[in-house]
Amino acid sequence: MDLKGSILMHRYELGRLLGQGTFAKVYHARDIKNGISVAIKIIDKEKIIKVGLMEQIKREISVMRLIRHPNVVELYEVMATRTKIYFVMEYVKGGELFNKVAKGKLREIVARKYFQQLISAVDYCHSRGVCHRDLKPENLLLNENGNLKVSDFGLSALAESKQQDGLLHTTCGTPAYVAPEVINRKGYDGSKADIWSCGVILFVLLAGYLPFQDANLMAMYSKIGKAEFKFPNWFAPEVRKLITKILDPNPSTRLSISKIMENSWFRKGLESNLGIKTEKQELLPLDVESICSSTQGGEIEQKQELLSKPVHLNAFDLISYSSGFDLSGLFENSKDQKKEVRFMSNKPANTIFSKLESLAKTLRLKVVKKKQIGVMKLEGLNAGRKGVLGIEAEIFEITPDVHLVELKSSSGDTLEYQKVMKDIRPALKDIVWIWQGEPQQQDEVVPDPNLPLLHTALSQDLQ
Repeated sequence: MDLKGSILMHRYELGRLLGQGTFAKVYHARDIKNGISVAIKIIDKEKIIKVGLMEQIKREISVMRLIRHPNVVELYEVMATRTKIYFVMEYVKGGELFNKVAKGKLREIVARKYFQQLISAVDYCHSRGVCHRDLKPENLLLNENGNLKVSDFGLSALAESKQQDGLLHTTCGTPAYVAPEVINRKGYDGSKADIWSCGVILFVLLAGYLPFQDANLMAMYSKIGKAEFKFPNWFAPEVRKLITKILDPNPSTRLSISKIMENSWFRKGLESNLGIKTEKQELLPLDVESICSSTQGGEIEQKQELLSKPVHLNAFDLISYSSGFDLSGLFENSKDQKKEVRFMSNKPANTIFSKLESLAKTLRLKVVKKKQIGVMKLEGLNAGRKGVLGIEAEIFEITPDVHLVELKSSSGDTLEYQKVMKDIRPALKDIVWIWQGEPQQQDEVVPDPNLPLLHTALSQDLQ
């Protein structure tokens, strides 16, 4: 429905559509009181509830209210109705920095200005306990004065998101800009991962292309893990030295923000290149829970879809879950026997779950429905040598027509798990497209689903 010309909350006149995604649309709007242009992101509550993204929206609101910096897109206010959430934000009309880089490399003086403003913004975010976790040129906007504005805090993490080991454990970010320790999936310092992304961005601004790229995705991630890249011949020696220290695959020795800001190349023209400082203006208190509360009907629909709606995998997730792209060997020597198997299926999620439930009855296992989206648990009826056998089944959506299914031991004896899996595997043949990590017979012509899906997902992430 075209909302152009509509008056929102008696405050804003909506203008043209600036962009849209699966769950939200962004409109240019005008504040009726003072005529100032703003951008309004309209989020559909029902849609984000169905896919379990409400916590992410709450986090984005909390993060954007914490960050008040001249090089970060400002959140003016948040409003809501029973079905919609409205983010009223600073309108940044210069477009994405990505659009500039897509035309070719930038002059060193221009690239340094944007890098200075990026580091200034990231340093401030880190000082407030916020890690962005998805820094890339597509999330860096330019205002009418050519100043950089960091946007899209949907994947950001607050300090309280860390686990007891003090590290983050959620894999996210865009593959080409992600740090080696994030690939490792064993926990990482979000601020150090952000610094790596800043280094990749600086390289892209000066070179016009990515430092880590290869037609083979496994090879590309191997290069990231070892920080294997080459500088173009036009890179000055001092900027080569700076980028090398930032793109250090060891996060403990990677250059810190404070050291970057002390660097002689970084400091050239620093004061004149930083965004104009504004007075810090605290936002009024906001009841985030009330803003994000759902209608009763939406809550009911969410409960009904907990099993049938699988989690969507982005390109990075797909690489991480695919045994053919297992990169753990780049970082550690582990001889532990894996207690999970995965297969690809071209059947709907409901069909996969129905098959598993039917199989559980045949094998005298009970089905325990979990609250987590796209997950069910199969349990033995009696306790074995090491307790009750537990097998978790989780479905991930790669495309609407293709799913990745992971079956893993969650409790009980390993030998008992392996014995049951010998019965489960052949019984699933009518829903299995291909088992992960297993070569096909020579007379069996089955297309490898990994590469085309990875290329498709990766291209979408990099758009």
